[in-house]
Amino acid sequence: MSKRRSTGLPRAQAPLDPLPIFILLGSNIEPELNLREAVRLLAEKLPIKRVSRVYESTPIDARGKANPEQPNFLNAAVLIESDLTVLELKQSILLKIEHRLGRKRTADKYAPRPIDLDIVLYGDHALGLVIEYADGQTEMIIPDRDTLTHAFIALPLADLDPDFIHPLTGETLGQIAARFDGTPGISLHSLTLEA
Repeated sequence: MSKRRSTGLPRAQAPLDPLPIFILLGSNIEPELNLREAVRLLAEKLPIKRVSRVYESTPIDARGKANPEQPNFLNAAVLIESDLTVLELKQSILLKIEHRLGRKRTADKYAPRPIDLDIVLYGDHALGLVIEYADGQTEMIIPDRDTLTHAFIALPLADLDPDFIHPLTGETLGQIAARFDGTPGISLHSLTLEA
């Protein structure tokens, strides 16, 4: 994939040419089953270009500390290309897959979950959107700010396209992921996902 810089143009409303979109998947309730099923359901709706390796990570709490009371998470990412807007993708596809796999959103964003599907990067665009969820969460920032601070996001994204340029920092995904080499609490998992 070519390196791109952010144009700063909003894409929340009207679709244009297909964009590379990076979606993070996470689960700590029957994660092997739910990650496989999420990728299968995504592939029914969208052309998946690449699927990352699967990473196992220690769950964290609201303070960013390890939470030993929950089972570990499995995380992966998929790269799609689509002309859907962020809202169309989130509401018409991702939330429906989450619901189908038993996700019930609560006010606790760190609660265990069968599946979580998040748009982490939307081409080279930077967006801030207000989306009303049943649990009261209302904000979606793209690129996801946690990409720069959490290995369980940065590592799968770099698997998909290490040369893709983060639209805000100008760093490649590979450079961002390299900061997490040797991070405790995360490791490769043996599960392999296929589109």
